[in-house]
Amino acid sequence: MWLVGFSMKILVLGYGNIGSVLAADLAESMPSTTVVIAGRRVKRAKEAAIAIRKENVTSIGLDANDYHELVRTMKEFDLVIGTLPGNVGYQSVKAAIDAKVDAVDVSYMPEDPLTLNEDAVEANVTIVPDCGVAPGLSNLLVGHAISKLDKVENVYIMVGGLPEEPVPPLGYTITWSVENLLDEYTRKAKIVENSKVVEVEALTGLEVVEFLGVGKLESFYTDGLRTLLYMAKGVKNMWEKTLRYPGHVEKIKLLKALGFLDEHPIEIENIQLPPRRVTVKLLEKKLRRPEIRDVLAMKAEVSGTARGAERCYVYHLLDCYDKEHGVTAMARTTAFPASILAQLIAQKTIEEKGVVPLEKLGIKEKIFNKIIAELEKRRVKIVESLRHQ
Repeated sequence: MWLVGFSMKILVLGYGNIGSVLAADLAESMPSTTVVIAGRRVKRAKEAAIAIRKENVTSIGLDANDYHELVRTMKEFDLVIGTLPGNVGYQSVKAAIDAKVDAVDVSYMPEDPLTLNEDAVEANVTIVPDCGVAPGLSNLLVGHAISKLDKVENVYIMVGGLPEEPVPPLGYTITWSVENLLDEYTRKAKIVENSKVVEVEALTGLEVVEFLGVGKLESFYTDGLRTLLYMAKGVKNMWEKTLRYPGHVEKIKLLKALGFLDEHPIEIENIQLPPRRVTVKLLEKKLRRPEIRDVLAMKAEVSGTARGAERCYVYHLLDCYDKEHGVTAMARTTAFPASILAQLIAQKTIEEKGVVPLEKLGIKEKIFNKIIAELEKRRVKIVESLRHQ
């Protein structure tokens, strides 16, 4: 516990799998702080707060789509953490800036968070965006590797949340936002190819890989580089790929080809409805299988030169479902980093103002070591190795 006796108010936007675990970690780590879980469904927010069983956790009703209400509510808090779907992530961060409150956000927003940097600096607030697994932890690790190299040549990231064993019909179970999951499958991905930023279709770049501790998986391009595109200058090749069990991509491509992921409405019995909305509900119902344990697999490779020698830093993470507390690997590896980052802001270890991507924090040895140490306390173990080329 870092901040015993340190009193403040923290607002957690979202009461789902990630938000609940994050709020619990904050409440445990900062017992003198009031943690408030907020969401549109008052009953769900209250249930999430009660389930944590901590006196310093409470709840309120809050509609993130109501911008003025969002800003007005945020002004009552010292720090805000967003765990909402990507389609409201940018608005939530912008509201925090208008409310002049520091914020950490884990959403997979389609917008570029760096466009809010000037406003955040002017408001004198710290905003840490994309604070999930990838983008998120991956950016932190890449930043750390960059700090050790004189010149960076290649950056390759592979990451996936998976059931322990493939589960029919998609070899997959839902452990996070279905909306964000479908964004991964539909949003064009930006990668660096031969020193140029190019756009590629999601689900392309398919290759089979062997992942230590899991076995054979398939990987494909997704839009996970985000702010790394601007921070890792001079890189020849850089991409992020999502990991799934073999055969998954073919099935998702079939759903896509049949129009199940389309956002353009179709008419059914005089009702206009986007097929994607129906797909979200169906996947939520059919693939939300809490009885099936998950794993989180991530590997990041950063190669280049240091003092004239070729080097490659490799980071490996394999996290498993927490049986004792009933917490998914996805929640652990998303919620814990966000909680730790919030606490670092609270105790003024992170003082930089503006939009601060995780790769910038990875470059700072003291902050990087603190984050890694706190993750290890929570049994999230990242293994670094150096491979001489």
